[in-house]
Amino acid sequence: MIAENLLAILRCPLNGKPLIMAESRLVQRVNIEIARGEARDREDLKVLRSIDAGLMVQGGSEIYPIRDGIACMVVDEAIVIGKEKASN
Repeated sequence: MIAENLLAILRCPLNGKPLIMAESRLVQRVNIEIARGEARDREDLKVLRSIDAGLMVQGGSEIYPIRDGIACMVVDEAIVIGKEKASN
């Protein structure tokens, strides 16, 4: 969804680490949590809109949502995920 040459230069706005595309099964889990009303962002606000894809730091606990081909790199809007979810 994001060109490889762009992905290679993108960095997490919080810690400056490289970002990777979230695996599709993680995106599916996040969307299930959103549908259940369980997904929260860094501000602890309920996430209301499903995501098409996501960016994250390898092994990270947050996912930056991609909707309609646009990555939201606002730290406060990153969706919090459990570490066990990121590794599954």
